[in-house]
Amino acid sequence: MTNEQNVQDFSQLQLDPELVQAVTERGYTSPTPIQAAVIPTMLTGQDVIGQAQTGTGKTAAFALPILQNLEPTDWHVQSLVLAPTRELALQVSRAFQEYGRHRRAKVLAVYGGQPYGPQIRQLKQGAQIVVGTPGRLLDLIKRGILDLSRVRTVVLDEADEMLSMGFIEDIETILAQAPAERQTALFSATLPPAIRRLAQRYMQEPQSIAIQQKQRTVAAIEQRVYLVNESDKLAVLTRLFEVESMDSALIFARTRHATGQLASELTRRGYPAEALNGDLSQEARERVLRRFQGHRTKVLVATDIAARGLDIDHISHVFNFDLPQNPEVYVHRVGRTGRAGKTGVAITLMTPKEQGALRRIEKFTRQKMALTPVPTTEAIQARRDADLLARMTSWLERGQSDREREMVASLVQAGHDPLEVAAAALKLAQAEEKRRPIEPVSPVRTGYARKPARQGKRFNSRGHRNGGRSYGNTAREPGMVRLHFSAGRTQGVRPNDVVGIIARQAEIPGRVIGAIRIQEQHTFVDVPEQFVEQVLARNGRYQLRRRPVTIQRA
Repeated sequence: MTNEQNVQDFSQLQLDPELVQAVTERGYTSPTPIQAAVIPTMLTGQDVIGQAQTGTGKTAAFALPILQNLEPTDWHVQSLVLAPTRELALQVSRAFQEYGRHRRAKVLAVYGGQPYGPQIRQLKQGAQIVVGTPGRLLDLIKRGILDLSRVRTVVLDEADEMLSMGFIEDIETILAQAPAERQTALFSATLPPAIRRLAQRYMQEPQSIAIQQKQRTVAAIEQRVYLVNESDKLAVLTRLFEVESMDSALIFARTRHATGQLASELTRRGYPAEALNGDLSQEARERVLRRFQGHRTKVLVATDIAARGLDIDHISHVFNFDLPQNPEVYVHRVGRTGRAGKTGVAITLMTPKEQGALRRIEKFTRQKMALTPVPTTEAIQARRDADLLARMTSWLERGQSDREREMVASLVQAGHDPLEVAAAALKLAQAEEKRRPIEPVSPVRTGYARKPARQGKRFNSRGHRNGGRSYGNTAREPGMVRLHFSAGRTQGVRPNDVVGIIARQAEIPGRVIGAIRIQEQHTFVDVPEQFVEQVLARNGRYQLRRRPVTIQRA
């Protein structure tokens, strides 16, 4: 059911005055459609399925009723929120703290990659609302540290993303530990069959609320697509930096690791950039944003989750360094430019295997995106020459070169031709460009040869058999790398085991994992090239049914 209400003020939603005050202090005056529909329903204790894209205000939609329904003198865990990533868990917990500032609610975020000690101590001291990632929550439950016996509300945030990361079994285990008589709220941008089955099994007559996005793209945004090889993305990006007239740019990459690496590579090539991701402390995040807002940094590289809440009007360009699979995520990304009556440019770097994802985005936005040729070396050199001439013309018009004129006069008196002197000066001015070479770009590979199938069961990341595919030590698809997983059929490995283990521990979307071949004692799995180091860096953490497994290059 679609449920959109025309509510003008938070005070119309039966919220306590101190909660309305906290919302107002954050600068919000009118509730969004998802808030207007969900808050009254959750206040009654009814189960809710909320379907809305990122950025619609759904965190406040479930946080405000949870805060209002808290028992202030009960220090046991009363509400549990599951989030797919550390970044989102931290963001949601901060939102609870800000909305609940006048109620003194005790909120705790728990997630992997951090020591257990501080989180365990805070749980023992009392926490009313716990926000966490499924893996760490399940660990704490199994250790007997996290007690769900008094939980009255469970929220599954970004449920489809948790599904794609292989968390579905962990979620079911956690839900089974919570009291049967509880309120359950599920929020998801999409509702695939697995999420619907989850809702049918663990929710009681949920109220379905779907918020339709009224404006899918911004008319003032120019959208362009460049077809490139995965290995050439950085080279193409730097070429575009040469020819685009940018005020400031926001670049989206898939992972925390990728944002840091890309920012470093751009800086090394003469384009100073900073990363915005979940590895930053709140203080460091605020410093980075202040520099970007103050134009001291022109290029920001971010993950989708880290960029949430980013409200800056002067972003002239948004770059999709990695194309999102979800069309709604694409719309949310490109909506960061073209604000406050300004025009904006959204540029997507697309590999050949991502053309299906582009078609889904075009269908969703009802707009075709122009496939644009990559700037050539000649075009970039012509742009550099034009820029240099423009700078020279500007200085000539200023007439503030007395000292330099004296130097030229002395060279002419020494017998040098004035034109040769000017040419030599331009040559020196262009010396900076030698430290910024134009990187080569290879022709795009749009296909690959199929080879006869070899023996063995072959699956893709969704567990379906793949026919007619060759499995050696090299990945079949361009941009993918084959990895060796040290368990196979003998150990009872299934395709969803491989996807779930890698997605959870390496914190990458399960949907990007490619072909999987399970053999007797080991398994081959294809992973996108940009995630390989991130996957290998987690060695020592991978476990299959509590037994360690290793992953290495095949």
